[in-house]
Amino acid sequence: MKESNLIKYLKSHLEIDDATLEKLFEDCQTIEVKKNEYLLRNNEVCKYIYFVENGLLKQFYIDRKGKEHILYFAPENWLITDRESLFFNQKSIYNIQALEASKVLCISKEALKNISDNIPNFHHFNDLLLHKHIESLEQRIMQLISLSAEERYMDFVKKYRKVYLRIPQNMLASFLGIAPESLSRIRKDLAQKDCKITS
Repeated sequence: MKESNLIKYLKSHLEIDDATLEKLFEDCQTIEVKKNEYLLRNNEVCKYIYFVENGLLKQFYIDRKGKEHILYFAPENWLITDRESLFFNQKSIYNIQALEASKVLCISKEALKNISDNIPNFHHFNDLLLHKHIESLEQRIMQLISLSAEERYMDFVKKYRKVYLRIPQNMLASFLGIAPESLSRIRKDLAQKDCKITS
């Protein structure tokens, strides 16, 4: 298997030789995903943690009225999964879909356990990733309940400057929790204020 960006990252953070690390990842499959192809559909049990080598994925939920609610975008070097479905073997309520043709490393629960059991301090590293995930969730909740739509948009652009231009406006609006028309109005108002947003 060609060395992934994830393996390169782990090498820089963990004390382990190249051969051992690469052997542990032999059971992890790298796949090519077409634009609009699904990696997970609701009512399926999630089998993998997905690491995005290149491309862009989204995780979303469809409510009873058929409206799409986007939880995350996952660009290059991001991990994305449904942890509840993966670790508790429950049917997922989420979908994971490619917004672009993407290359994805698939890490099964069994492969993750094998990696954790054989790499010193990996469980501390994994705990750190989990804490960062929880922190991200808490920040997202606080933004939704305390920031205006314009503030949420500006914060997203600031944090993900190189990603937001790749996201269709209706999907970005869904992520921000606003109507597409509201996002258009926000962008128009910011343009009139000369708030420059560049890639």
